[in-house]
Amino acid sequence: MKVLSAITCLILGVGATTLNLRAEPNVGFGELYYEGEVVRTVLPPAAMKKTGTDDLFLVPKQRLVIAVVPSDKEYRGGKWAVHMVEWVNAPYLLMSSAEVHAAYKAGDISMTRLTEADFKCPVQP
Repeated sequence: MKVLSAITCLILGVGATTLNLRAEPNVGFGELYYEGEVVRTVLPPAAMKKTGTDDLFLVPKQRLVIAVVPSDKEYRGGKWAVHMVEWVNAPYLLMSSAEVHAAYKAGDISMTRLTEADFKCPVQP
């Protein structure tokens, strides 16, 4: 569990300056972007290698971007399918899944699917 916790905290820590780890082991609290808004998360990590269904984008030097929240019918409980974003052109703020996909289509970013990093954690509405 310590390895999973370290990996998950590393994932949420990549550019997510608002992630604050509490004293309790294996629990983190943070903020993510969803459709231009900030949503909160509580992180009790659970491994889900290669089984993520809800897209989560690791964008360097900013909050993470998620594609769904609990009110969406496509939401699968925060079973995150992790995608690493890398900038090809000058970086700019991405605050939604649509913006991530538009940046990809424009050639501004590349994306790599990190199936080994898939995990589960809830998002607060």
